[in-house]
Amino acid sequence: MSTMRATTVSCPHCGRTNRVPVAADGRPKCGHCKQPLPWMVDAGDDDFAEVAERADVPVVVDLWATWCGPCRMVSPALEKVATDLAGRIKLVKVDVDKNPRLSQRFEVQAVPTLLILDRGETVARQAGAAPAPVLRQWVEQSITARKG
Repeated sequence: MSTMRATTVSCPHCGRTNRVPVAADGRPKCGHCKQPLPWMVDAGDDDFAEVAERADVPVVVDLWATWCGPCRMVSPALEKVATDLAGRIKLVKVDVDKNPRLSQRFEVQAVPTLLILDRGETVARQAGAAPAPVLRQWVEQSITARKG
């Protein structure tokens, strides 16, 4: 079994730093105050299935590139949405230049391309940057539409 990668996240409620695995069952909670933590991780061609497709929460996939100006604008907006919706979504960032198989699989024509996956199935897709309130509305509409 591969060694499990983890990332560190500051709890938006109490400020404590927590180690959060990039792939796990359930939803990460703060070890101190037990509130849901924002789940933001990187994934690539080799671990995307484990990190994104097997998640039991809806996954917002950010397909981006280092040279892309709009990607740099949308990244903090997505991180705000992931923090606001902690416990409800997982944000997975994929650098399309380093992960050509995923770029091809999702037919990325422009970056940023945003996807919402529900158990590995693409349920929503959007290209281009947008401010955090617009992204949050898109994410919330997409994940609630699946439940009804």
